[in-house]
Amino acid sequence: MANKLTLIIITLWVGALWATGLSAYVLFDTLQDKQLAGSLAGKLFTIVSYIGMASAFYLLIQRLLESGTGAMKQSYFWAVLGMLLLVLAGHFGIQPLLAQLKTNALPNDVMHSVFASRFSAWHGVASVAYLVECLLGFVLVLKVR
Repeated sequence: MANKLTLIIITLWVGALWATGLSAYVLFDTLQDKQLAGSLAGKLFTIVSYIGMASAFYLLIQRLLESGTGAMKQSYFWAVLGMLLLVLAGHFGIQPLLAQLKTNALPNDVMHSVFASRFSAWHGVASVAYLVECLLGFVLVLKVR
């Protein structure tokens, strides 16, 4: 039963990562109002962050209980840990910084303010971190067994 639950959790997490990334692209490509697109994408990224934190904690604990300290020799364990660290950095580090830059820019859109270059740089960092997390998700799927 634990193996089936593990597969379900990995499917949910990695699927949510890729679906959210694609949804964000579609939102920005389709909506004229980029602030609305950013707001909707931000809500999606927040939800997927919570899914990721819960999933990672379960998967790490389950693997440690199953394999003991031998889990630390497995690429699966390190992929999950790396994904968790990226989720935590994004959710508790980068996203609050981006939100603060948006707030500082009010009443203007952040991209039409003096904070535009800092916002773009941090958004780039967030995008790369998210892509790395998604790619580690492939490792996770391939190494689960």
